Amino acid sequence: MSLEKIGRLTKMNTELAGEGRDVEGQNSQEKILVVDDEASIRRILETRLKMAGYNVATAADGQEALDQFNAFQPDLVILDVMLPKLDGYEVCREIRKTSDTPIIMLTAVADVSNRIQGLEIGADDYVVKPFSPSELEARIKAVLRRTVERTQDASTSKTTNVISIGNLKIDLNKRQVTKKNERIRLTGMEFSLLELLVTNSGKPFSRSEILQQVWAYPPDHRIDTRVVDVHISRLRSKLEDDSSNPDLILTARGIGYMFQKIN
Repeated sequence: MSLEKIGRLTKMNTELAGEGRDVEGQNSQEKILVVDDEASIRRILETRLKMAGYNVATAADGQEALDQFNAFQPDLVILDVMLPKLDGYEVCREIRKTSDTPIIMLTAVADVSNRIQGLEIGADDYVVKPFSPSELEARIKAVLRRTVERTQDASTSKTTNVISIGNLKIDLNKRQVTKKNERIRLTGMEFSLLELLVTNSGKPFSRSEILQQVWAYPPDHRIDTRVVDVHISRLRSKLEDDSSNPDLILTARGIGYMFQKIN
């Protein structure tokens, strides 16, 4: 076992042993699939997440991950990049063919390309190894809050809230987008980003503001702002007639991004 792995597991075991978990009254039973080829990491994360009130399943390789995904139907997937049989990228691609389930990828600390590639093929967020379980739990809560809980709230709403721009219709309650009457598949975080921009049309947001409001990163958290750029690129490719010359999601030079002003 490498020194890096030993250090990572020591850090995770220390947190598992040393932190008390107050889960009184917490019983979300949201389902999380943990995919990692290291049994010790699966064990630690499974224990921590069950203590936090989640229903957890695990997988040790890419093929098992797809089998478990279809059988378990999780609300969120924690997906390592380096896996036997099928790597994390291929698993992410397969999931994205049929599902918008949020995916948080686990990537190597030194490999920036891993992070960007995972986002480009449909991951919602990433956590860099070595990580602390509490850091990952915070990302899980943030992603679920912006996706699963928003969808549940919208399903109980009796009001209609649809924004129409040309041949595009954005249903904020159903969290669905149609273009020329055809459903456009967006991930939960893609829709949350679109929702932020379209409900504040004409207002520019910096990348840091977007990370805070959509991904719930604290202002002082160090994160690659290309997370935002990749999600903007994915939205443009799905919604714009010409993604290289966007009319809807505009670049606010020197600031960040904005949605065209809706009159």
